[in-house]
Amino acid sequence: MTTKKDIKQFVCLSGLPRTGSTLLSAILCQNPKIHAEGNSAVCQLMWDVQQSCLNNCGEQLSANNKKYILQNFIKEIPNIYYSDSKEEIIVDKCRSWTIPANIELLKLYLGNNFKIIILERSITEIVKSFAKLHKKNGKTADYNMLLKPGYEPIMRSINGINFIRNAYKIENNRNNNFLFINYNNLVNETERTIQQIYDFCGWEYFEHDFNNVKVKYEENDEIYGLKGHHEIRSKVEKEHNEIILPSDIQKRCEEIDRLMGYQ
Repeated sequence: MTTKKDIKQFVCLSGLPRTGSTLLSAILCQNPKIHAEGNSAVCQLMWDVQQSCLNNCGEQLSANNKKYILQNFIKEIPNIYYSDSKEEIIVDKCRSWTIPANIELLKLYLGNNFKIIILERSITEIVKSFAKLHKKNGKTADYNMLLKPGYEPIMRSINGINFIRNAYKIENNRNNNFLFINYNNLVNETERTIQQIYDFCGWEYFEHDFNNVKVKYEENDEIYGLKGHHEIRSKVEKEHNEIILPSDIQKRCEEIDRLMGYQ
């Protein structure tokens, strides 16, 4: 029988794909107080349960004066999902945390002091990284789909990041909810970047080994259809990418980078 878990701190890890979230999770997992595994279903579960309670079974809940249980149901989802972990700090990885509706979920059910670490990187580098990964798998990357407005895994995430940037400016990040981390800073200035994350989350610093990083919670990349999608090197360093993008794709990536301020 699994005992009920009460998480001391729930931190969201989000942002763009191919930005080092697996690497960052592996580094943080060296700290025995932190649990940081692969892509999480917590965000989707919270959203689905909320929609079910408000719509699919809303009539029954209202008729029996049970609408008050919605708060308790959704609030418990992170505790149930991570009930088999022993660590007191959970870093929950999901690109969807930057979507406005999901930020409202955090505010409504986990409070206004939520934390989201947002990983960023040049779109040109991200697309080249996907192209290299596809090539290793004997496939050809669909560049047009990768750059299709509103689609996963890149463009929908950009919408979320732009929303947060605007909210960040308007609210001046008064609750210290958002921390933007660039991939190049993570791999080139690792210790300083990790210290920045610790300061943001209010953690007591832990001495990490950046020359011996291992994935503690491996994901089955066969599910995603891309072998090696979540592999990392044991030593933190940036790997050279010799992929040359088609000229029209290169131009589109550079334009997005310019708009996003990544150039």
